[in-house]
Amino acid sequence: MTHPLRDLVQEAFAPLGVLARATDHFNPRQGQTDMALAVADVVAHGGSLVVEAGTGVGKTFAYLVPALLSGERVLLSTATKALQDQLFARDLPRLVQALNLPIRLALLKGRSSYLCTHRMEMARRDTQIPDRHTVHLLSRVETWSLSTRTGDLAELPGLDERSPLIPLITSNRENCLGSQCPKFKTCHVNAARREALGADVVVINHHLFFADMAVRETGMAELLPSVRVVIFDEAHQLNEVGVNFLGHQLGTAQLLDVTRDMLATGLQLARGLADWQGVCAGLERSALELRLMGGKRHSATKLRWTEEAPEGIHAGAWAQSLQDVGAACVQALQALDTVSEIAPDFMRLHDRVAEVAKRVDAFLNPCAPDAVRWVDISASQMRLMEAPLDIAETVRERLMKQSAAIAHDEVDQEPPPWQDEPSFEASTAGFDEAHGAEASPFDAAFPMRPVEDTRPRAWVFTSATLGDDPRLRWFTEPCGLESATVLRVSSPFDYPAQASLYVPRDIVRPNDPAHSAQVARLASGAVRVLGGKTLVLTTTLRALRAIGDAMKQQLDGSGIEVLMQGEWPKRELMARFQDATPEQGGCVLVASATFWEGFDVPGDALQLVIIDKLPFPPPNDPIVEARGKRLEAQGRSPFNDFFVPEAVIALKQGAGRLIRRETDRGVLVVCDNRLATTGYGKRLLAAMPNMRQLDSQEELHEALQAL
Repeated sequence: MTHPLRDLVQEAFAPLGVLARATDHFNPRQGQTDMALAVADVVAHGGSLVVEAGTGVGKTFAYLVPALLSGERVLLSTATKALQDQLFARDLPRLVQALNLPIRLALLKGRSSYLCTHRMEMARRDTQIPDRHTVHLLSRVETWSLSTRTGDLAELPGLDERSPLIPLITSNRENCLGSQCPKFKTCHVNAARREALGADVVVINHHLFFADMAVRETGMAELLPSVRVVIFDEAHQLNEVGVNFLGHQLGTAQLLDVTRDMLATGLQLARGLADWQGVCAGLERSALELRLMGGKRHSATKLRWTEEAPEGIHAGAWAQSLQDVGAACVQALQALDTVSEIAPDFMRLHDRVAEVAKRVDAFLNPCAPDAVRWVDISASQMRLMEAPLDIAETVRERLMKQSAAIAHDEVDQEPPPWQDEPSFEASTAGFDEAHGAEASPFDAAFPMRPVEDTRPRAWVFTSATLGDDPRLRWFTEPCGLESATVLRVSSPFDYPAQASLYVPRDIVRPNDPAHSAQVARLASGAVRVLGGKTLVLTTTLRALRAIGDAMKQQLDGSGIEVLMQGEWPKRELMARFQDATPEQGGCVLVASATFWEGFDVPGDALQLVIIDKLPFPPPNDPIVEARGKRLEAQGRSPFNDFFVPEAVIALKQGAGRLIRRETDRGVLVVCDNRLATTGYGKRLLAAMPNMRQLDSQEELHEALQAL
């Protein structure tokens, strides 16, 4: 016997259903319908569902439609702010309107995404603002602050996310004054949380979800207990994001930030009441000396920390340096004690310094069991890190195990004081009583949320890439979801007809110093044939610079623009690449890291993707090494059970940049002959889309010319 929600979903995705009638470009896809019905089942009955939905399945609509039709409160989490904005501004309003449902939407980001007007005013009085450009940018922000409704800095055009102004005009968990802030009533973060608490669907990101789990200080702590349906899109990033937040860290940049804030606040509000310059100088000196323990570094480095001190650092000197930081914190706390009642800023500074002292003590003690420690060092800062190896225990104990209990306990909770108030600037797309909105065909079945709801919570985890075996163990094991229902939905794209794969057999191995130069020559030749329209993905920043610089030289005078990650903000790089035309000479983008996913360029603007080598995780990375040792202790193979699956996921993500819709055509080049000559290469190849394989450079050029 089917449940009503399943019937509604089936009707919505039918060839003549509501989606087909309301959306011009909607085409029924069996895979999409299968996924939507599976989501409907778990929403109706509770439990956990893991779905790998290949590119083109339409997974966004597949989870949104049953979630919206269920009448449940929904928490929707994504990996990136870009997808957050897309869901909130485009996909959700479109569906709410098509289904004609009375649903309120809310977007909730972390504190650092919103303008803090209190800190903006403090920044105006700060004499240490680095340069005139930053001062001018601050003036632009002040003007914008008078008209913005949300305070979301993503609305401000031309604001580089790397700008040194950002930390001066935003708050974070450490420096936010909360209800003691003089701007609390008009706080953009507070307004966003109020809106979220009154909404039916709240769009957040994984970082916010786990940050809240770690500290339980944000609006999420109040929001999660009232939500029965939780959906994680881009779930392949969930483990890594969670690991970063569930551990703890201490950074020299963090120490310098609190030093700067304490000096500025002390001189502005309590000049002469303490030796602010002396106290801050001591704290700054201890932070700089801690950084010097790592020696000179011209690039980012990770140091193992399995003994009393990180590798290469004398244990006694290391302990003394940490103790010096702790002693400087004690002096700072004593100074702050004398002025704590003058302003809430001093109370918060006291809490921040006390937290630093607490973390110093933690790092002076042994590492927690089933966790790993390491030190991140760059040219300017050092970060002491401790993190669990995965989020499995957290998911089992703090999410899944408590779901039923949370649902039961919320019956006895008093509603927040604003529950009966109108939602603050709530979105009501598709529902307008004043204009007499047409009744939805689903109105009769749209259930009201019961006052007492003891049903188990529904968890949905989905991504285009979650593993290469039927149980998707790469994802389910570290996330504690071994008992979840698993569904794999294949891409509807005709890859043999739409795409070709070329693996050059004569290229040197990736560990050969000449490899990057050979990749650059091959890429430059292919780009000349195609006239741009190329994305080159590298596995390291060193390879990015080597390949990018070589291609700029080789394509000089061709009219083809070579863009490199780091030269511009990511958003601007994407815009410049998408806007390039053959008439202008074409464009090629050389990138790494975040461009392996989330770079969505359908159509003719991108027809060639080149990957420099197989994306295995670095074996000397401390957390990778610790995970490998754990598998060995379990009698398993680190290479087969960790390294290869990691490479599969990353390779599928990179290859997924090429074909984004049914009409796309393109060529994928993987400049690593291990893909064709090794046993594990066959496993990687089998996990990729079934593209037509090219055997020579001549065939490569013919395929490019045919595009």
